[in-house]
Amino acid sequence: MSTEGTTAATTTGKLCWITGASSGIGRAVALKLARSGWRVAVSARRGEMLAELQSLMPDRIFPFPLDVTNREACLATGAAIRTALGPIDLAIFSAGSYKRDSVRRFNSEDLATTINLNVVGTGHSLEAVIPDMISRRHGEIAVVASVAGYVGLPGGGFYGATKAALINLCEALHPELEREGVRLRVINPGFVDTPLTKKNDFPMPFLVSEDEAANAIIKGLATQNFEIIFPWKMAFAIKLLHALPRRLQFALTRMMLRKG
Repeated sequence: MSTEGTTAATTTGKLCWITGASSGIGRAVALKLARSGWRVAVSARRGEMLAELQSLMPDRIFPFPLDVTNREACLATGAAIRTALGPIDLAIFSAGSYKRDSVRRFNSEDLATTINLNVVGTGHSLEAVIPDMISRRHGEIAVVASVAGYVGLPGGGFYGATKAALINLCEALHPELEREGVRLRVINPGFVDTPLTKKNDFPMPFLVSEDEAANAIIKGLATQNFEIIFPWKMAFAIKLLHALPRRLQFALTRMMLRKG
């Protein structure tokens, strides 16, 4: 269903824009917010999956297909959402991807691709909403990073580096945006049972479902916390690992190495 001709007057409720909404955490959060009365603009590269998502709640979910690595398209999409549906109250940027890496097949092009989507794409998304929110002195942004951003883990160097960058970026932007009347948060999930993690062939401790992840995010958004991190067991384990002396930290991460 096209959003053409849609106006803010056709629906009620606050407006949220979610990127990476075609599957996984983004999709689950979009549905939960829509069911609770929000209007939700959903973006992802796969337009057909956005259309399927909209069909579940056509009066609450509005698709805006987008490749976040395209800066001009990202800025235009933010503007199109505001024109069609009104000011954005909440933006949740969850677009990203993961591919296991290895020193034996180290490929800097894969690293660049991951950075371009996970970090630069998020930057494009931020640019699409920050000026308008500052001008209104109103709005909230939540960036989906990961607990993988706390510690370098074998096989997840590329992904973890992008998530560490997002955590650092949000920490840096938070005081400035707060001064401008805009709230910024970082969301750090552990392992979530999504299409991405289904590709993993290693144990994933404290795995949670998409539904559990969405509940944790929505619960976290109702607090004043800068960081939304879950599940608590994974949060405790990863922060403890991060706090250990390097000698002990590497002794534990060596145990994660694959044989051969």
